[in-house]
Parts: sequence; C-alpha cells; structure tokens
Amino acid sequence: MTKRVLYLIACAAGPTQYIDEGVREAQHRGWDTCLVLTPSAARWWEPRLGELEELTGHRVRSQYKLPEEQDALPKADAMLVAPLSCTSLNKWGNGIADTLALGLVSEGVHLGVPVVAMPYFNRAQAAQPAVARSIADLRTQGVLYLDGPDGYTSHPPKQGNPRSYPWRAALDAMKR
Repeated sequence: MTKRVLYLIACAAGPTQYIDEGVREAQHRGWDTCLVLTPSAARWWEPRLGELEELTGHRVRSQYKLPEEQDALPKADAMLVAPLSCTSLNKWGNGIADTLALGLVSEGVHLGVPVVAMPYFNRAQAAQPAVARSIADLRTQGVLYLDGPDGYTSHPPKQGNPRSYPWRAALDAMKR
C-alpha cells in the first residue's frame, strides 16, 4: 500500500526552528512527508537542509522549479501550512502567491487537495485588521484554519514559546 503524501509547508515563524519535530510526528502518523519552506524559512535551515532531506527522503523545496525541470516531489494528498506566519497569511488571503509555498496552497485548495493551516504569531500582529479578513477569505475557500482552542492561540508579543507549538493538534486536524 502506498503512503499518503503530505506537503508540510512552513513559514518563517518561530516553530520552524523545530520543523523536524513536525516532520517526525507526521511520519509517525503514516504520512510520506515532503517539506516546503518559504524562502525566509529556508535561510534558517540552510546549513542543515541535508538533515531535513535525509529525514523526509525528498528534496526540500523553497523556490519554484525552472520550466525545464521535472517535479521533484510526488503529488500531494493533503497540505499542512504550519507554522503560518502573519505575513504569509495575509499574502495568501489576498491571493498573492509570490513563493512556491503560497503558490502550492493557493492552487491546491482549488484542485480539491485538503489544506489545513495553523498560525504562529503574536497578538499585536493578530490585531491587524487584515488578519481577520484573510482568515475569513481562506475559510471561504475551504481551508481549515486552526486557531483558538482548535489550534494555536496568539501569544503576547515577545512571549511566544516556539518549542511548544502544537504539531499534534495540526496533524490531528488532517483527519477531518
């Protein structure tokens, strides 16, 4: 039996420092996990991308491929955007797909691929009026956005704990 393929898409938010934990949890649940990072998140892992590629068994992607290149990843059965930064949330909610990460989910949700997103940003960022609009727009498109008791509750500025990011809650939602 072939494993289901999950694209784990991570933005430049604190928990991305521990994305390997998210990958391991997904693999433990039976997912063939492909990792896609925003360009800023890829910079964080640049010296250790080989570790992530060894862990996933796939090339870690952060840039669009060249037109003549073959797709490097298998087709996704589901996509999980975690952690989702405030910047990427607002770009995605406004239809801006200027990175591979946002392009994949922007298209995927309209191709029938289940897409789940769980944020990680502080309350000051969450208070920006564009945030509520972006969340509403994504939910209208069919994205399962996990916030509050169902996912991640924004933390006070300068008081986040990226180590305690609830990867399990995000992956539990993949069953929905």
